[in-house]
Amino acid sequence: MSSVPLHPALVHIPLALAMLAPVVTIAFAWGLWSQRLRPRSWVIVVLLLATLLGAGLVALKTGQNEEDRVEAVVPEGAIARHEALAEQFLWVTGVSLALAGMVLVLRRPVAVRAAVAAAVLGSFVVTAAALRVGRAGGELVYVHNAARAYVTPNSAGAEAKGSTTATPENPKQKDADDD
Repeated sequence: MSSVPLHPALVHIPLALAMLAPVVTIAFAWGLWSQRLRPRSWVIVVLLLATLLGAGLVALKTGQNEEDRVEAVVPEGAIARHEALAEQFLWVTGVSLALAGMVLVLRRPVAVRAAVAAAVLGSFVVTAAALRVGRAGGELVYVHNAARAYVTPNSAGAEAKGSTTATPENPKQKDADDD
């Protein structure tokens, strides 16, 4: 098993897309409502949310693949909370994707406007859900030190040897070899 986990690298994709979702959705909603864009241009919003859902599913899968290793150093409850929030995020994203998709199939202008408004609102809920998952993931790393699960004996030895080097806490400390 690699000492470098895949999950932390991949989770940044859905986080970034979730931050973009409200901006893109509002821009396209304004374009539709002001008749500057054709209704079929809304497919960009649908593709964004579909990509976000796919990236979220991949992030969830990689997290589940690495769960057993991290459980050795992190309380199971913290991992379960992070996973539950990730699943909520996926559900919210799926519902928002369905709402956005309705814009492409509805024909009555009033129904289209309502679906666009619901998709805009949904994009904000997606962003909030992504932030909650990200915060829980950050707690795994920064509060519970989940990265310890990936420290190999060689890197632990290097850390111990390097412990006599200058640190932010003690910038004047020198290597033991310099004494």
